[in-house]
Parts: sequence; C-alpha cells; structure tokens
Amino acid sequence: QAQPVESGGGLVQAGGSLRLSCAASERTFSVNDMSWSRQAPGKERELVVFVSGVTGSVRYADSVKGRFTFSRDNAKKTMYLQMNNLKVEDTAMYTCTVGSFRGQGTQVTVSS
Repeated sequence: QAQPVESGGGLVQAGGSLRLSCAASERTFSVNDMSWSRQAPGKERELVVFVSGVTGSVRYADSVKGRFTFSRDNAKKTMYLQMNNLKVEDTAMYTCTVGSFRGQGTQVTVSS
C-alpha cells in the first residue's frame, strides 16, 4: 500500500483560503481512521482534525474550529481540508494520515 500524497499547499495572505487534498490508495479507505496534522518549525506536531473510521465522527482542534472543514470522496479515495480565514499561526507542514500510512506533507505559509 502506497503512502498518501498531499497537495494544495502554498503561500497565501492572512484571511485567505486554501484547500488541501490527500490522495490515498488504501483499499479500505472509507473505513480507516484519517487525520490531518501539522508541524511548524520548532514546534510539536498538532492534530488538526481526526476522523474515526468506525463512527465517521470528525473532531477538530480548537485552534481551527469554525475555520477548517474536513471532507472526503470515498470513490476517489481522497480527503480534503478546506482552510478559510487563515492566520499566520497556521503556517506549517500539513500531513495526512490514512490508517497507518502518513504522507510527506504539503507546506502552507500564511503571510501577514
């Protein structure tokens, strides 16, 4: 099983939006736990959103609630993270995880 592949990162001004994508090849994509996490230089990894493969429940970090939205397309084995009203402190490498497989990440940089 291949590593998920993230895309959609980039440079955006504060207040702007980005949509990240994570393409997976996991055959059991729809029933796996999924998550987006981020890590800024010198900081610990932060779990941004977690989706239970059992219940489908979605949990967001307090820091992104109301601004970030998770979605997925099971047919395409792809999940998304819509990020609105971005802040400078959202700058980080964003990584998706599907089951036990983590991608290499996509960089998000928010300028003031």
